[in-house]
Amino acid sequence: MKTTAKIITLILSITMLACTTSEQPTQSGLLRSHFQTEHAGMPTDLYTLTNQQGMEVCFTNFGGRIVSIMVPDKNGQLLDVCLGHDSIADYIRYGYQGCNFGALIGRYGNRIKEGRFTLDGVEYQLPRNNDGNCLHGGGEVAFHNRVWEAMPISDSSIAFCTVSEDGEDGFPGTLRVKVTYTLTDDNAIRIDYEATTDKPTVINLTNHCYFCLSGDPSRDVMHEILYLNAEAYTPVDGNVAATGEVATVENTPFDFRTPTRIGERINDTTHQQIINGRGYDHNWILATHGDISAVAGILYDPTTGIEMRIHTDQPGVQFYAGNFLDGSFLGKNGVAYPRRSGLCFETQHFPDSPNQPAFPSTTLRPGETYTTTTIYKFDIRL
Repeated sequence: MKTTAKIITLILSITMLACTTSEQPTQSGLLRSHFQTEHAGMPTDLYTLTNQQGMEVCFTNFGGRIVSIMVPDKNGQLLDVCLGHDSIADYIRYGYQGCNFGALIGRYGNRIKEGRFTLDGVEYQLPRNNDGNCLHGGGEVAFHNRVWEAMPISDSSIAFCTVSEDGEDGFPGTLRVKVTYTLTDDNAIRIDYEATTDKPTVINLTNHCYFCLSGDPSRDVMHEILYLNAEAYTPVDGNVAATGEVATVENTPFDFRTPTRIGERINDTTHQQIINGRGYDHNWILATHGDISAVAGILYDPTTGIEMRIHTDQPGVQFYAGNFLDGSFLGKNGVAYPRRSGLCFETQHFPDSPNQPAFPSTTLRPGETYTTTTIYKFDIRL
């Protein structure tokens, strides 16, 4: 009897321990404990938003990142349609190599040529971290490399805040930034950006999510079909910095006014801009004129039936086709992301605008509030 009682007690103890130590993963298979650590003395965590349709989006305050996006395909199966990592450790391990999976980007998204600009007669030198240019804010304290303050609002909304001090990475002015993510009940991710400064500065905030509407990041996405509401784009030089020109998309590989398979012309090296960008890595000038109700672009995967519509009040969008992914980045579930396995649509002002007077201004002054909104809306095309 004593032996039986000991066995029963042991079984109960093991069961209770399992109950207390087991952790329920998110729908995308993420474990919150893998995101609960510290970086630069600040705590990191994983946050989950859900809506009434069963959609789930996960975030981390390290870089203010979108980590996973679970949306239903044409068969009702939930698929994760963005690239990312399983843990903060992997984001830190791979983050400095430049992929910036799902991250908030600032102070200045895209490239500032030679990392230098002049504002009100004062020249500022920024980090030169990309072929002699400043890309995505440059230094190790750029927005994608920092821990943001997380402010959960509801089951479907969360805000991330940060303060960028005057002189940080060479930028003038103390910049206070708030970015709010909202998951709506019609399966849209809305991103609202807001910032103020105490000195004249330049700003260009965006998000660097890599979308993969097939839900299979082990393959490329060249079969996906893209529409961009744009009649022109801004050419780049051999270091992918804007030249200041504006070029028509007419009769070029950059014309997506008719929905076109992404892989159809991405390797057309008879066009110099394809060579310069190693494929698509350019800013398209949107014909929406700041009207967020107008469709800026549509991405569609015919295998899953998943469609994503892009809406923004910004004048441009950087379409980057994952040309520099090379299989060395181990993503969620240990998948090595091959070349062109994800697509970025970074809504923005134009690259190198501080040095290009003809481009829309990116200057922010004291007393002004920088605000912009972008929406990625998911649906099924039957």
